[in-house]
Amino acid sequence: MCGICGIVNNHKDNSPPEVPLLLQMMGSLTHRGPDSSGYYRDNLAALAHTRLAIIDVSDGAQPLSNEDKTIWITFNGEIFNYIELAEILKKSGHKFRTKSDTEVIVHAYEEWGVSCFNKFNGQWALALWDKRKNTLILSRDRHGIRPLYYTFHNKRFYFASEMKAIFSDTTVKREFDPSGLHQVFTFWSPVAPRTVFKGIFELKPGHFGCLKNGRLEEEASFTLRFPEKKEINRKSLEENAEELRHHLLTASKLRFTRSDVPVGAYLSGGLDSSISSAIVSRFTDTPLKTFSIRFTDPEFDEGTYQNEMVRYLGTEHRDVAVSQGDIGSIFPEVIRHTERPILRTAPAPLFLLSKLVRESGYKVVVTGEGADEVLAGYDIFREEKVRRFLARGPLSEKRDEIILSLYPWMARSPGKIPAFAKAFFTKAMDPSDPGFSHRPRWNTTSSLLLMVSPDFREEMTNTDVTRELLDSLPPEHTAWDSLFRSQYLEMVTLLSGYILSAQGDRMLMANSVEGRFPFLDCNLVEFANQLPAHHKLLALDEKHILKKACKDLVPSSVLTRSKQPYRAPDAASFFFAKTPEWVDHLTDEEAVKKAGIFNSQAVSKLVYKCKKAKGHSMSNTDNMRITAILSTMLTHHYFIESNPPQQSPPRPQTVIDLAG
Repeated sequence: MCGICGIVNNHKDNSPPEVPLLLQMMGSLTHRGPDSSGYYRDNLAALAHTRLAIIDVSDGAQPLSNEDKTIWITFNGEIFNYIELAEILKKSGHKFRTKSDTEVIVHAYEEWGVSCFNKFNGQWALALWDKRKNTLILSRDRHGIRPLYYTFHNKRFYFASEMKAIFSDTTVKREFDPSGLHQVFTFWSPVAPRTVFKGIFELKPGHFGCLKNGRLEEEASFTLRFPEKKEINRKSLEENAEELRHHLLTASKLRFTRSDVPVGAYLSGGLDSSISSAIVSRFTDTPLKTFSIRFTDPEFDEGTYQNEMVRYLGTEHRDVAVSQGDIGSIFPEVIRHTERPILRTAPAPLFLLSKLVRESGYKVVVTGEGADEVLAGYDIFREEKVRRFLARGPLSEKRDEIILSLYPWMARSPGKIPAFAKAFFTKAMDPSDPGFSHRPRWNTTSSLLLMVSPDFREEMTNTDVTRELLDSLPPEHTAWDSLFRSQYLEMVTLLSGYILSAQGDRMLMANSVEGRFPFLDCNLVEFANQLPAHHKLLALDEKHILKKACKDLVPSSVLTRSKQPYRAPDAASFFFAKTPEWVDHLTDEEAVKKAGIFNSQAVSKLVYKCKKAKGHSMSNTDNMRITAILSTMLTHHYFIESNPPQQSPPRPQTVIDLAG
């Protein structure tokens, strides 16, 4: 993984992009690429790169060009099928100077144009400067594993892996986008192309953009689709389980072996990471090093299952024990990397885990992200099925009993208070609503708006973000199984905007570590999307086909355990013993009023409540509210109230300066 950034003039009479600004942008991305850096510059465009060297460590420096130096690239990511693509391109006459996947992209663009992106199996964000056409091409992978932001400012176009690089130009306006915040306070994250900042946009996952003559035209290179009833895979469960296993073995082995540096694995104790680790242990010669998070609070700890898997696989293992105080201490640094408000503290322990990985001498880890979205593993899918069942007999007391089967892992499970559970799960009970599966979550999260100041709330609610999202559903969604529609909504909101971004890329790259995700392999996802719904969610058994496909790879205790989502302490992390000074500073009544986002009296009451309880026994809503307030105030502090901290510019090892 790497950091990429650049500037393109929208008018030919502009002066060439300034080297000091380019270096400052690169400096803000050195955590993404500490191994080397470089830039290309001509009179119209500049591309820059900070490198985390993983493939072709000695010769893969960027920016990199084709033979006649008419096409230049800065690339963040991995193309896992680059060896196979290189062989095809060589047969077509292309000559290679390196063994890197980056050079494969350049030649693929020469050979196939923008249709080349459909041929890549990988995770990427990239920029290609085509000098022949004076055109910049941006591209992002199918699921948004790698980030890419852009803005138009002062007759120029800026792009970067992170927004802080764009803000290196201190004349770029920094202001919250009320609609972007409204999305966070509804879906847990902004939905591309929106961000939480006005005028800063994110290239949509699976899209490319062509910038020419000051205009950016975007187009989908990949569209997430599910089959209509007549198109669904009709093979037996056994046949499909065998094929899923084949795809998963291929995807996992690719991600462990296509690297010139050692690759480790996250081992949470759950099914997904246990399976991917087991595949490496059994089917490759790669020595396996695994890494885990432990929690000092037993409610969140999965150490028993982690230790069982370590013994079962015989891996070399390290873990980091995370306390509530640890989370509160590092939370400001976490938000400096997320560049947005978050509603849970879960990214913070992952920041500490990636730090452990880096300190252990590893640059790459394989993780289990994506399995729950692709194979229907989340409680929200089970919940939707239960609610549809209840909607068919809303007066049946017998049907109500099924609610008790939800959330068995949760210490304060709604099922333990049947009256509350029934009231919650029977809200928004219109099965014809395309947002039926997610409506309870969205409604609960939107209660955050009650903490927002009236004036700012009015700005935020000018856009009906849920209606906007549902209107963007593909027209054929009405012919999909309801589970497929639920999966689609989960993938375009929580997966790309939170799981792979705030909780994934940002926490890994904060410590210069690349994450790889076998369950998001393009061939595996394409296959899984065609499966019948009941192969993924059989009654209330989530990821049923995965369990069948991999039952011989993990102990039965891991295979049959109740699904326990990854969570971390929220309010208790900030009010555990002594409240961190930064919390008091940011929730001070005058500070809240000055920021103008939240109702200062409501914030004061909530902080008092948290302090009195030391953050314990708080409701899920209050946990979410205090985390949202603190992370929003930190985002405001770092990116609006003050200039983002400037890092020392790197000394580029690769410089191609053609500006006259």
